[in-house]
Amino acid sequence: MPQLNPNPWLFIMITSWLTFSLIIQPKLLSFTTTNPPTNKTLTTTKTTPWTWPWP
Repeated sequence: MPQLNPNPWLFIMITSWLTFSLIIQPKLLSFTTTNPPTNKTLTTTKTTPWTWPWP
């Protein structure tokens, strides 16, 4: 069963994971968001009951 042989894919997986976590991720996290989140005030809407046209 060649799927169980970790030789070809284990090194590639570890290398790509290290590349992402050590090089790409800090660069992505350094960007600032263009629209920072703001606190919205909650507004309550007044609801009126519906008057049905039939009795």
